[in-house]
Parts: sequence; structure tokens; C-alpha cells
Amino acid sequence: MTRLGEKRILTLPNLISLARILGIPYFLWLLLDQGEVLRAAIVLIVVGTTDWIDGTLARALNQVTELGKALDPIADRLALVAAVLGGFLAGIVPLLILVALALRESVMAIAAAYLLKTTGGTLAVRPLGKTATALLYTSVPSFYLAGGDVAPAVLIPLAWLLGVVGLVLYFIVAVGYLAEIRDRVHQA
Repeated sequence: MTRLGEKRILTLPNLISLARILGIPYFLWLLLDQGEVLRAAIVLIVVGTTDWIDGTLARALNQVTELGKALDPIADRLALVAAVLGGFLAGIVPLLILVALALRESVMAIAAAYLLKTTGGTLAVRPLGKTATALLYTSVPSFYLAGGDVAPAVLIPLAWLLGVVGLVLYFIVAVGYLAEIRDRVHQA
């Protein structure tokens, strides 16, 4: 049974998710072309904040859609990968964070594509994954702010703490997803 709103495309939450995706090139331009680390950090913080806003609005306005269910994690992944890769290229985000995130995202992209091809199914976002994303959305901008000379003595240790905890949670969620994919493929 389809709930009201699931088939709609043009909704406020979907527009917010799309705006998040469209903000990524602007963020990268600020960071890599203009060298505006603090302005890039602000854009990154806005993108991270709107991740929470679009989901909350979708539920509150009864505008949860299939498109939104797909756009939200895509926007999350694109923003996080752009922030970490761009930050690494700009000398702001440590290599360890980049490698760990790239490894996890690569494995999950391949596994999710395999699930889709094999069963036609997708993975639902998990609350622990949202927590991990929130921690990383706090960690990465903290590296940026510190890179822009905003309280580096406080923000660098905080960024490392939140980043490591967020990545550990990301890997825990990935193990759960991989087990779910295995079970669903065997049942198909």
C-alpha cells in the first residue's frame, strides 16, 4: 500500500535534498579554486544541517517519497565524499579519514548495486547510520574551521574524536547492511 505523497516528486524536502546536491560544486569551488576555507566550512555546515531538515520536514508534512528516500542518502554520500576528498586535497582533512571513508563507501556502493541488480531492492537508512553521518558532518567541518584558524587547539582533537567514532559506527552499520544483503540475495 502506498502512503499519500510517496509517488510525488516535487516536494519541499526533495527540493532541499536537490539543493544540497547542487551546493556541492559551489563548496568545491570555494575550497579548491578560491581557497576560501571558512566560507567552504559554512557551506558544508549548511549542507549538513539541511540533511536533518529535509527528513524532518518529509515526515512532518507527510511528504515522504520514493525519490526522497533515494535523494537523501545520495546527497549525504556526495556531500561527505566531496568534503573529505576536497579537504584532503586542500590539506585540511587527514589521509586516514579519507581512506577509511573511501573504503567503506566503495564496499557499500558495490554491495548496494549488487542487491539492486539481484533482487531489485534497496537498503533502508538505519538510525545508527544517521548518527554516524551526523558525527562525520560535525567532524569534517571542525577540521575546516580549524584549518581556517578558528580554535584549532580545540577543534582538531574534537574533529578527530568525532571522526573516528563516526567511522567506527559507519563500519558497524556496513557490516549490518552486508549481512542484510547476503540474506536478501539468498532468499531471492
